[in-house]
Amino acid sequence: MVRRSKRYLQLQEKLDPDKAYTPEEALALIKETGNAKFDESVELHIRTGADTRHADQLVRGVVILPHGLGKQTRVMVFATGEAADIAKQAGADYIADDDMIKQIEGGWAEFEVGLAVPDVMSKIGRLGRVLGRRGLMPNPRTGTMVQPQDLPRAIEEAKQGRLEYRMDRTAIIHTSVGKVSFSVEQLLVNMTTLADAVIKARPAAIKGPFIKSAFLTTTMGPSILLDLPSLMALKPE
Repeated sequence: MVRRSKRYLQLQEKLDPDKAYTPEEALALIKETGNAKFDESVELHIRTGADTRHADQLVRGVVILPHGLGKQTRVMVFATGEAADIAKQAGADYIADDDMIKQIEGGWAEFEVGLAVPDVMSKIGRLGRVLGRRGLMPNPRTGTMVQPQDLPRAIEEAKQGRLEYRMDRTAIIHTSVGKVSFSVEQLLVNMTTLADAVIKARPAAIKGPFIKSAFLTTTMGPSILLDLPSLMALKPE
C-alpha cells in the first residue's frame, strides 16, 4: 500500500472524490494544490479505449504547445556539412560529430529533442539502442527526420514547446501541459491544444469510446478527475 505524506493528504481534502471537474475548475485547483518547494509540472493523463496489442490502435503524435513546457529544451542535430552549418546557425545546442556519437553509444543523452537529416540516418541507426527507449531517436513519423532546409523550422518548434505524446502499454497517455507557475489561461490553452490533437488522432480501428477517463495532476499533488464532455468540447481558437 502506498503511503502518502501529510501534505498530500491535506491537499487531497480540497477535492470532492465524487465530482468530475471541468478543465477550468481543475486548473484553478491545480494552482492551489501545486505548492511544493519547486515549480511542479502540470500533467494530463488520458486513459483510452485502445487495445495496445494491435498496432493499428496505437496512438502517437506531436503537438506544439503555444505556451511551451516551461523548461529548457536542448536540441541535438545529427547532420554533416552544409546541413550542420544550417543547424548551428538556427540555434541547435549540439551538432553530433563522431566523438559525440561515441558518447551517445556509451549512454550519454543530455538533450530533450533529437533531429536528423536523411543522409545520416544509416550512420546513426546503431544509436536506437540508447535513444529509442528515451524517445530521442529521430524518426520520420514524429517529424524529427527533416530535410536540411527545414532544420530552422524544426529547431524553432522544438524550443517553443514541441511535445511528443504516445500511449503506454496500458493504453494511457501521460503528458505535461506546463508548469504550476503558468497562468490558468496559459495552461488551458496548452491543455486545449493537446486534447484536441489526441482526439483527432483517434485510430479508426478503436471501437467504442476512445477516451475513457482523464486526470489532471501536479508532480507531487493528488489527481483531479476531469469531466469528459467538458474536456472533449475544448477547441483551439
